Amino acid sequence: MDRKIEKKYWSKKRITLVSGGAVVALLLIYNLIFADHRSKLNVEKDKITISKVTRGTFDQYIVVTAVVLPLKTIRLDAIVGGYVSQKYLEGGSMVKKGDSILRLENQNMMMEFVNHETEIYRLINELQNTRQSLKQNRFTMQQTLSKLDYDIDQAKDLYDRNKQLVDEKIVARQDYIKYKLDYDRLVKQKQIELESQKFQEDNARIQIERLESTIARTQRNLQMMKDNLNNLVLKAPIDGQLSSVDAEVGGSILAGQNIGQIDDLNGFKMRAEVDEHYISRVFSGLKAGFEFNNKNYELVILKVYPEVKNGRFNVDLKFDKETPEGIRRGQSSPIRLELGKSSAALLLPVGGFFSDTGGNWVYVVDKSGKRAVKRNISLGQKNPQFFEILEGLQEGEQVITSSYENFGDKEVLVF
Repeated sequence: MDRKIEKKYWSKKRITLVSGGAVVALLLIYNLIFADHRSKLNVEKDKITISKVTRGTFDQYIVVTAVVLPLKTIRLDAIVGGYVSQKYLEGGSMVKKGDSILRLENQNMMMEFVNHETEIYRLINELQNTRQSLKQNRFTMQQTLSKLDYDIDQAKDLYDRNKQLVDEKIVARQDYIKYKLDYDRLVKQKQIELESQKFQEDNARIQIERLESTIARTQRNLQMMKDNLNNLVLKAPIDGQLSSVDAEVGGSILAGQNIGQIDDLNGFKMRAEVDEHYISRVFSGLKAGFEFNNKNYELVILKVYPEVKNGRFNVDLKFDKETPEGIRRGQSSPIRLELGKSSAALLLPVGGFFSDTGGNWVYVVDKSGKRAVKRNISLGQKNPQFFEILEGLQEGEQVITSSYENFGDKEVLVF
C-alpha cells in the first residue's frame, strides 16, 4: 500500500536562501552603521610629497635678493648748460679728484662775462676820474679861499683905518661905510664859499662811495660768472670709478641735468627689495646674513625707503663687521633678513598645499600609511622653510605638503 510522504518546511534550499538573505541584511546594516562613507580618491604615492611634523627652532626671517652698490655714489650734475665740446673720459674709468671729465661751451655766458668785465673797467675809470676831479677841486677851492683871505685882510685893514679916521672926521662917513660893506661882503662870501666847498666835497665823497660799492658788487658778480665759466669744465669731485657718462660731443646739456655718477670704492652696501607685507616689521638696525665665497657676513639695515612701488619697498644694508673681498658693483645675491627672535615650535615644511587650503586644513597620513585623511589645522608665522603649527597636528605625524589642486574636495586619499 502506498504511503503519503510529507514535505519538510526547512528544506536545504529554504535554509540556504534564508541564510543568504540574513548575511546580506547584516552586511547592509553594518555598512549603514559602521562603514566609512567619506569621499575617497586613489592617488599615486610617488607623485606627492609627504613631510614630517617636527619640533625645533622657528626662525623669523625672509629671503630677499639684494644688489651690491657702492656705499657712497656722487651724482654728476651740470651746474651750467651748454653743448659738449670735449669728452675726456668714458664710463668705467678710474678717476682722481679734480680730473676733467668733459668740457662745455656756452657763448651767451662768455658774452655776458665780457660785457660785465667791460662795465667794471668803465666804473673803475669813472671812480678814478671822480677822485682826480675831487683833488683838482680841492686845489681850486684852496686857491679861492687863499685869495678871499687876502682880500678880506686888505678890506679889514682899510675898514679899521677908515673907522679911526672917520671918528677924527678926517674921512667922509660915506667912504667909511663903503669900506665896511666891502669887508662884510668878503667875510660873507668866504662863509658861502666854505659851505659850497663842503657840499661839493661831501657830494664827491658820496659818489666815490657809491662807485666803490657798485664796483665791489660788480666784481662779486664777475667772480661768480668766472666760477660759472670754470664750471663749464666738469671735474671729478672725489676719487673713484666713473660708472657712466651720459653725454656725447656736440650734444646739448641743460643746467642741472645729470650726466653720470662716480662710485666711491672705499666701501659697499647692499640694496634689497622687500614685499610690502613686511613694511611694518622692517626698520633700521635689523640684522641680516649674506653668504659670499662660502663665508657668512653680517649685515645691518642702514636705511628703509618708505615709498612702495609695485608692492615692494627698498632697504639699504651695510656690512656690520667686514666687507667681503672681491665683491663688485651690480652683483646680486639672496640674503637672509631677520624679522624677530627665534622660538621653539612645531614645524611643518613649506609646500604647495598652502595655496589650495590657505593653511586651514591638510591631509594627514594615518598610522597604516595607506591613506591620508583631511584634518583642520591652525598655522602661525611662516619663514622660507617652515610654517609654525599652532593647532591640529602632533610631532611625528606625516602630512601631504605638495599641491592639492588635483584632489578636489575628497576627504580621504587612498595610496
